[in-house]
Amino acid sequence: MTVINGKFTVNTKGNTDIVDITRLVEHTVYSNSLQNAVVHVYVAGSTVSVTNIEFEPGLLVDLPEALEKIAPVEMEYHHDATWHDGNGYAHVRASIVGNSTMIPLIDGALQLGHWQQIVLVDFDNKPRTRTVYVQIVY
Repeated sequence: MTVINGKFTVNTKGNTDIVDITRLVEHTVYSNSLQNAVVHVYVAGSTVSVTNIEFEPGLLVDLPEALEKIAPVEMEYHHDATWHDGNGYAHVRASIVGNSTMIPLIDGALQLGHWQQIVLVDFDNKPRTRTVYVQIVY
């Protein structure tokens, strides 16, 4: 088994900013000219997530609205009582969505659905620079 590690950074606006990182992941993967592998995309941080979604205007509204129902910004969080940073909701949302996704590389192509993109979702209450790690195992 061989492992290739790559990474890139993404600047976000925070506040459930959804950024399409598909092309950045593809660039990292395809620059290695591999045929078959498992691609693991991971973002470091406890208020940020990586997932797959159709990156289209309706879902860019639907996902934040759904998460607002599950972990509202204005709710009282024990985290905020401890740290006084006002981002307890961001930690809860990131925990629910998760901080990684895996995509198979088969015959030289990432196996994403036609309407499926890889996105980074930054839930924090301020702009951030996020590091995304791409690990390729073959």
